[in-house]
Amino acid sequence: MNVVTKTFELADGRKITIETGKLAKQADGSVVVRMGDTMLLATVVGQQEAREGIDFLPLSVDYQEKFAAAGKIPGGFLRREGKLSDHEVLISRLVDRAIRPLFPDDYHADTQINIFLISADQNVPPDALAGLAASAALSVSDIPFQGPISEVKVAKIEGQYVINPTNSALEKATLSLLVGASEDNILMVEGEADEVDESEVLEALKLAHEAIKIQCQAQRELAEEVGKTQKREYSHEVNDPELRAKLYELLYEKAYTLAKSTILDKNQRSEAFKAIKKEYIESLPEDHLIDLALVSKYYYEIQRDAARNLVLENRIRLDGRKLDEIRTIWSEVDYLPSAHGSAIFTRGETQSLTTATLGTKLDEQIIDSAMQAGYSKFMLHYNFPGFSTGEVKPNRGPGRREVGHGNLAFRALKKVLPPVDENPYTIRIVSDILESNGSSSMATVCAATLALMDAGIKIKAPVSGIAMGLISDPKTGNYAVLSDILGDEDHLGDMDFKITGTAKGITACQMDMKVEGLSYQVLDEALQQAKKGRLHILQKMNETIAEPRPDLKPSAPRSVTVKIERDQIGAVIGPGGKVVQDIQKESGATVIIEEKDNAGFVSIFAVNKESLEKALRRVKGIVAIPTVGDVYDGKVKSIMPFGAFVEFMPGKDGLLHISEIKWERLETMEGVLEVGEEVKVKLVEVDKKTGKYRLSRKVLLSKPEGKPA
Repeated sequence: MNVVTKTFELADGRKITIETGKLAKQADGSVVVRMGDTMLLATVVGQQEAREGIDFLPLSVDYQEKFAAAGKIPGGFLRREGKLSDHEVLISRLVDRAIRPLFPDDYHADTQINIFLISADQNVPPDALAGLAASAALSVSDIPFQGPISEVKVAKIEGQYVINPTNSALEKATLSLLVGASEDNILMVEGEADEVDESEVLEALKLAHEAIKIQCQAQRELAEEVGKTQKREYSHEVNDPELRAKLYELLYEKAYTLAKSTILDKNQRSEAFKAIKKEYIESLPEDHLIDLALVSKYYYEIQRDAARNLVLENRIRLDGRKLDEIRTIWSEVDYLPSAHGSAIFTRGETQSLTTATLGTKLDEQIIDSAMQAGYSKFMLHYNFPGFSTGEVKPNRGPGRREVGHGNLAFRALKKVLPPVDENPYTIRIVSDILESNGSSSMATVCAATLALMDAGIKIKAPVSGIAMGLISDPKTGNYAVLSDILGDEDHLGDMDFKITGTAKGITACQMDMKVEGLSYQVLDEALQQAKKGRLHILQKMNETIAEPRPDLKPSAPRSVTVKIERDQIGAVIGPGGKVVQDIQKESGATVIIEEKDNAGFVSIFAVNKESLEKALRRVKGIVAIPTVGDVYDGKVKSIMPFGAFVEFMPGKDGLLHISEIKWERLETMEGVLEVGEEVKVKLVEVDKKTGKYRLSRKVLLSKPEGKPA
C-alpha cells in the first residue's frame, strides 16, 4: 500500500486528517477524513465516455450513515440500512451544490460520489466534513474537477464565532451556517439563525471562508504527493463555431427585442421564444445538414445572453419590473373550513396552498438514525406536483428538491414557534405548490406563517421569505442584484440566494452560486436589498392576518399540560394503568404522562372543552395535596370492624374510625354505613411517619348536650 496522509489544524487546535491509498483503491479516487472519532469514507468514480445524447453532467452524490458507525442496529423488519433518510438527502444536497459548479461545462460523463459515515463521534458533526471528503476524493482522482473546495460549519455561540463546533455547543448557537467554498469564492450557504442582523451573517461567511482556504491548500498538497495533478482528457461535445456565430447574427436581435417586450405570462413568453427558433428551422431547406440539437443548444445561449444583457444594459427584467420590485401579492386565510389552519399565498405566478394540523404527543415524528434518536413535534412537508408548471409528472413521493425546499422552510419557521413547554401540540405543515414561477420555497414560508396564525399558534413573529438573484459580467464588472426572481431568472442568473426572517432579523438562508468572483460588497448589497423586500412582503401578509387568532378553530383538538411531582406519576397512572384508562373512558380525552427533568407532565388532549375540563378535574383531584382541616365529600370504599375507609379525594383513602362516625358510642359497624355511600368528612390528621390520613365525621355534626368537647 502507498498510504498518504495529510493533517491540518483548526484555529482551536483540533486536528483533521485526510488519508488515501488504504481503502477502496479500485475507485478513481478515495479518501478517509477523520476528526476526533468521526470518520468518513468518500469515493468517486467517473465513466470515461459520456452516454449518447447527454448534454449535461449526470452527477450523483450520496451520503449515508452506517448504523454500525455508532454501535447501533437499524430498526424495521429488515434490520439493515435502506433508502437514504431525509437527513442523509439534505447532506447529499449540500455537497452536490458546492461541487457541481466546479466541473467543466463540457464534461458529461456519469460521475458518482459516495460518502459513508464509518465511525461516529457524537461531538463531531459529520455534515461539516462531507464536502471536504468529497472534494479530497476528486482531488486524488484524474476526473476533471476545477477544485478543490471544502465545507465548514460556522456558528455564533455566546457572542463568539466557532468553526465546526461540537453538537453540545451548537445547542447554544444563535447563528449556524454550513458554508461551501473554493479558495477564491463562496459557492454554497445553508443555515438558520435567531433573528440576527445581516451583518452577522456576512461576518460568519468571511470567517468560514478563511478556514476553508486552509483546507483547500491541504488538498492541493495531498494531490501533489499522490501525483494526481494531471486530469484525464475527454471530448464529450461536438461544436460548430460557424453555426453558432451565424445563429447569433440571425436570432440575437429577435430574442433581445422579445425579452424587452416584457410579456408577463410565463407560458406566453416561453412560447414566443420557441417561435423564434421554430421560424428559423422552418426556413431551412429540406435537404439541410444542420445539426438541430446544436441549434437548440446555441439558441438557449442566445436567449440567455439576450435576457442577461437586457438587465445589465437597461435595468429591465423579463416581466418589466425594476431590479428591487416585488411581484403582486395576494393572500387569504381560513380557506379550508375543516383544517385547523389554512392559507393561500400567491406572489406573481407562484402559489402555495398550505395547511397547519395540530396533533397530540402520539403524533410526534420518531427520529431514528445512526447519529440521532428522539422525537420531533414540528414537521413541514413541501409538495411540488407536475401541474404547478403545466407538466405531466407521476406522483412518486418527494424528491431531493422537495426535501431540500421543505427543510429550508422548516428552518425558517422553527425559530418562531412557541417553546416546547408552552406548546403541547405536534404541528404538521403541508405546502402544496399549485403554481410555480420562482421562489416556491419562499412562498411556502409565507403561507405556512399565515396558516400557523390562522390555527391560533402563538408564534413569536411572522416570517416572510424572498429569493434574490444576480446577473454579472466579469469582463466589465457590471452587475445587477434582482429581488424576487422568476424561474427564468433563476436559470439564466448567477446566484440563487433565499433569505427568510422576521421584521427583527434573519431566521434562515440558502445560497447557491453558479459563477466565480462574488465580492462581499455584492453579497452585502443582496442582503440589504433582501431585507427591504422581506419587510414589504411582511406588510402584505399583515394586511391578511396581523397576529395569531386568540383561540383555536372548533375542529382543532384542545390541549393542556399539567406539571406534577415525580412521585405523583404513579397515582395518575394507577395500578396497571387503571386510573388513566378510567379518566380517558369517562371524559373521552386522551391523557399522556411522561417524566422529564425530575418531574411529571400530564398532557390532556380533547376534541371539545367539556371533555378537556372533565379530564383536567380528575387529574387535579388526584395530584392535589390534602390539607388538614379541610372538609371533603367522600365515598365509602370498604367497611372494617373498627371503622370504614373513605375515598375523600381521587386515589386517596383515609380511615374513618368507628369512634369518629357519630357522637354516640357505636359497638359495631353493622348497619352504620354501606359501601358506596357518600359521606362528608373532615381531614383531622396526617400521620407524619406513615402518611396515613385520619378522618372524622362527627366533628361536622352538632354535639349533643352534655358531651365533653
